[in-house]
Amino acid sequence: MTPFDRPVLFVCAFALLGGLVVAPHAYGQMALDMPARKRATVVRTPAPPKLDGILDEPFWEQSEPATGFWDNFPSDSTLSEYQTDIRFASDEANLYVGITCYAPGEDYVISSLRRDFRAGGNDNITLLFDPFRANRNAFVFGTNPLGVNREALISNGGAGTGDFAGAWDNKWRGESKINENGWTSEMAIPLRSLRYNAGDSVWYFNSYRFDTQSNSRSSWNRIPRNQIIMTLAYMGELVFEDPPGGSGPSATLIPYVAANVSRNYEDDPDGDWEGGSGIGGDAKLALGPNLNLDLTVNPDFSQVEVDRQVLNLTRFEIGFPERRQFFLENADLFGSFGFERVNPFFSRRIGITRDTATGAAIANPIYYGARLSGQVGDNWRVGLLNMQAADNKENGLPSYNYTVAAAQRRVGSRSNVGVIAVNKENFTSFSDTTATNLDFNRVVGADFNLATPNNRWTGKTFVHASISPELDSEGLPLSSGTAIAPTHGLLLLYQRRQFDFSYDHAYIPEDYRAEVGFVPRRDLFTLSPEINVRFFPTTGPLAEHGPTAETRFFFDADLSTYTDQRSGVGYRWGFRNTSRARASLRYTYLKLSDDFDPTRTDATPLPAGSDYGYVNAEIAFASDRRKAFSYNAEVAAGQFFNGKQYGIETSALYRFQPYGTLGLNANYTYIDLPDPYASTGLFLLGPRLDVTFTKSLFLTTVAQYNDQLDNLNLNVRFQWRYAPVSDLFIVYTDNYDTRFGGSRNRALVAKLTYWLNL
Repeated sequence: MTPFDRPVLFVCAFALLGGLVVAPHAYGQMALDMPARKRATVVRTPAPPKLDGILDEPFWEQSEPATGFWDNFPSDSTLSEYQTDIRFASDEANLYVGITCYAPGEDYVISSLRRDFRAGGNDNITLLFDPFRANRNAFVFGTNPLGVNREALISNGGAGTGDFAGAWDNKWRGESKINENGWTSEMAIPLRSLRYNAGDSVWYFNSYRFDTQSNSRSSWNRIPRNQIIMTLAYMGELVFEDPPGGSGPSATLIPYVAANVSRNYEDDPDGDWEGGSGIGGDAKLALGPNLNLDLTVNPDFSQVEVDRQVLNLTRFEIGFPERRQFFLENADLFGSFGFERVNPFFSRRIGITRDTATGAAIANPIYYGARLSGQVGDNWRVGLLNMQAADNKENGLPSYNYTVAAAQRRVGSRSNVGVIAVNKENFTSFSDTTATNLDFNRVVGADFNLATPNNRWTGKTFVHASISPELDSEGLPLSSGTAIAPTHGLLLLYQRRQFDFSYDHAYIPEDYRAEVGFVPRRDLFTLSPEINVRFFPTTGPLAEHGPTAETRFFFDADLSTYTDQRSGVGYRWGFRNTSRARASLRYTYLKLSDDFDPTRTDATPLPAGSDYGYVNAEIAFASDRRKAFSYNAEVAAGQFFNGKQYGIETSALYRFQPYGTLGLNANYTYIDLPDPYASTGLFLLGPRLDVTFTKSLFLTTVAQYNDQLDNLNLNVRFQWRYAPVSDLFIVYTDNYDTRFGGSRNRALVAKLTYWLNL
C-alpha cells in the first residue's frame, strides 16, 4: 500500500459530506439573503452629555436610534426578546453614544474590572465603526454593565479571531448604570481617535451584544449563524446630521521613564545584580483625520504580557501574537500579506529574539521607529515603516535596519489589491557571515484579497519573491551574486448557511528567505481541501452540529517527493447553553528530511529518511463559560511516529466576580517510542491569578512550568492606570532551571507612562 492509497477513506468522506449538504433537512432553515442596510442618525448637540451612564439629556431622543436587534444565537430567525437601543450625537470634538440594554434581571456575568476584557461569556455590548465604508477595517469600542471599557481594531473584514487586535489602546470615556429594566451606558469618543474622510456624512456601523441571562447573542444588522459575529460584511449606516470636519494636525506624546535591576545566574553565578534605567516614548502625529505618523524613540516593552508557552511536538517554529502597542494600529496593512505560515512581514521579528535555553522571548533594543499609515481618499491605504535595532552579539544579531512599504487599492465593494516591499539591512560590520544573519534580505510581492458583499466567496492569491545574497553549498554567502526566489499561494472559501468549502495551496522553494516574516517551513508545495457541514435544530439542547473533513498534502518544491499528509474527519456539537464538543479521527504521514527528536529532550533522534504513517483520535469539550467555574478539556490517544502517544490538555477558570479570575492551563503528553528512541512524559502547567482591585488597579501573576524546556517561569505584573491611558507598571520575572536547580535569571522592572494630548 502506497502513501496515496492510505487516505482513500478521507477522500470518500468528502463525497459523503457533499451528499449531506444537498440532502433535505427536516429542521433546517432557509439561507438568509443579504439584509438591507439599517440606518441610524447622529444629531448635533450644543453641549456634551454628563457621562454618568444615565441618558437624561434631551438630545438623546432627537436621533434615529440603532434598534431592532436580531438574534444571532441560539437562532438567527427572530428579533431579540430583550432589545438594545443605541443613540448618537456629536460636536466638534467627540462622537457621543447613548446605549440602553434591556435585560430580564440583574444577574450579570462580569469576569473582572480589567479594561479590554474578552466578550465571550460576559454581559457586554460592542460597537463597530467603519468610517471609510470599505467593510474591511473597523474601530471597536465596547462596555459592560459596570462601565468597564474595551477598544480594539478589526482587520481583513473580521473573518477570524486573529483579525481582532484587542491590545490597541486609545483615549476615550464610557460609564454605565444598572437599573430595574437592564442597564444604560454613555460614551464619549474623541473624533481624533478615529480615521475618517472629513465631510463624509455616512459611516458604516454595526453592534453586537452578549446577554448571559437570556442566553442570547444579538446584532443590529442581522448576521447569519454561519458568519462570525464580528464580520464586517453585514453593516448598517450611521448618518451624520452635521458631518464631522477635519480635525487638522494634532499630536499626542506618550513619554516613559523606566528602571530595572536584573541578575543572570547562568552566565555569572557569582555576579552581582545589575541596574539600569531608560527614558523614551512614542508620539502620534495626525496629518489629517485619516493619515497618522507614529514615532518611537528608545521604545521599552517590558510591561507587555508574557507569552503563553506550549508543548511543541512538531519540527517547526511556533508563532506568537504581537502585543506591543506601537505595532498594532494598521498592523494588517503590513502583516496580512501571504498566508499565516508564508508571511513576508511578522513584526515580532523586530526587537525580539528568543532565549535558546528557556524558549522565552527576550528584548533586542530598538533605537527608533517611524510608521506612516492610513487612508488616502476612498480607495487607497498606504503604509511606510522604518525601524533601527541595536546589535545583540550575545544572540548573534547585528544592528539591522528594517523598512516596510505597503499599499492597498480597493477593488469592488470589499476586495482589494495590495503590494509590499520589505528590506532588512545590516548597518554594522558585525556579522556571523553565515546564512543565519545575512547582510541584507528583501521581499517584494503582490496580493489580491477577495471578499464578496455577502461574504459568500472570500480568499486571496499572492505572488512574492525574496532577494538575498547567494549562498554556497555550505550555506555561506558568496562574495558576489544575488538569489531571487518566488513563492505563491491561493486560498478560496465558499460559504453557505448549511456548509462551507475551502481550498488552498502554497509553493515555497528552499531558497525563499523572508527573514522579517514568518515562514517556519520551506522547500514544499502544499494543498488542502476542507469541508464543514452545519445543521441548526430549532428545538432540543443542540443549537448547531455537523461533520467536518479536511486533508493536506505536502510535496517538496519541485514535486518530486511526497513528504507529508495530514487528514481528518470529525463531528462538532454546539449546545444552547454555550458549551461545545468535538470528536475527530486523524491520519498523519510524514517523511523526515533531517534527524528529529519529537520530545525535544536531546534523546536519540528518529533518523532522516525514515517515514511514518499513524492514526490518532481526539475528543474535546468546552463547558458553559457563563458559569462561575468553566473548563475546556481535550483528550488524544493513538499512534505517533513508530510508537504511541497519549495526552490531555485542559484549562479551568474560576471567576470571583467582579474582581478577577483564577485559572489553570495544563498539558500532559506521554510519548512511548521503541528503544533506542524517547519514551517520556512532557508536562506543561500554567496557573494564572488575575486580580482587578478597581477599574484602574490590576495584578496578574502567571507561573509556567515547561518540562520540555526544563524551565519554570514566574511573571508578576502590577498595573496602576492613574490617568486615562497612563500607567505605572511594576513587573517581576524569574526563570528557574527545573533540571539542575537554581535560578537562571531574575529581573524587576518599573515603568511609568503618560498620555499627553497637545
